[in-house]
Amino acid sequence: MTIQAINVRNQFRGKIKEIIEGPVVSEVDVETPAGIVTSVITTRSIRDLGLVVGTEVVALVKATEVSIAKL
Repeated sequence: MTIQAINVRNQFRGKIKEIIEGPVVSEVDVETPAGIVTSVITTRSIRDLGLVVGTEVVALVKATEVSIAKL
């Protein structure tokens, strides 16, 4: 599935500015042209996606949830 196929209207391209890792969940700050978008995702997902500071991502915002997709 491509990112374009995901039915989320609010998509913000950016780069990861900071990751604050916890034992189970972590905070990921994404710097976008609209400002900083923060996502709280599992630490396992960060490792599985290979996310590090500087990685280009798309923040997919739906309601109060922010998801991250690696580019």
